Amino acid sequence: MHIMEGYLPPEWCAVWYILAIPVVIYGLISIKRAVAETDQAKPLLALAGAYMFILSSLKMPSVTGSCSHPCGNGLGAVLFGPAATSVLAVIVLLFQAILLAHGGLTTLGANIMSMGIIGPVCGWLVWKGLRKANVSGSISMFFTAFVADLLTYVMTAIELSLAFPKPTFVSAFTTFFVIFAITQIPLAIAEGILTTIIYDYIFKERPDILVKLHIISQEDVSKAQLNAGVN
Repeated sequence: MHIMEGYLPPEWCAVWYILAIPVVIYGLISIKRAVAETDQAKPLLALAGAYMFILSSLKMPSVTGSCSHPCGNGLGAVLFGPAATSVLAVIVLLFQAILLAHGGLTTLGANIMSMGIIGPVCGWLVWKGLRKANVSGSISMFFTAFVADLLTYVMTAIELSLAFPKPTFVSAFTTFFVIFAITQIPLAIAEGILTTIIYDYIFKERPDILVKLHIISQEDVSKAQLNAGVN
């Protein structure tokens, strides 16, 4: 997903920065609000950031100028919302660009837009929709992580196609995304499974924090405890 340094034309670098900055500012506000509501949010915030950093550092060659890897952005989207996840993405992508030569500073806005905004927003919408339909938290988390990962790459393919629409935007997008899909679909499935395991562990050990963050209700906790007692 990380578009490498110097790969995008300057005008597109500027566009993605301009679009990403307001979301990141709002994300800072949402993080401040979450921490004010409960200090117990801080460890989960660190966990979500570390999870994103580790998974998105596991890169493999893919499209020229980019790469394929898990994203780890679905967990943060569920725990703190997509805006807060954009802030985590800024930190992750900065460290990766400066210390690992993974991504770049000129392309930071584009990479934030894909991994920190579009992917998390799409995953968050899936979470909200499935939970509203009374789908279990575990299943909802799997599809949230899967969609957040995959849509990150859809957005990256769009960014590359807008910058290099040869011979047309549609044909360029098809080429970019088909190449991404070969590695990214299995990676997204694996990420969905791993993220679900982590979510289930948090739900089992500290459901009270999830309640305070308004991710689940006390009724969800009571049902889980009742089912555990029956089993």
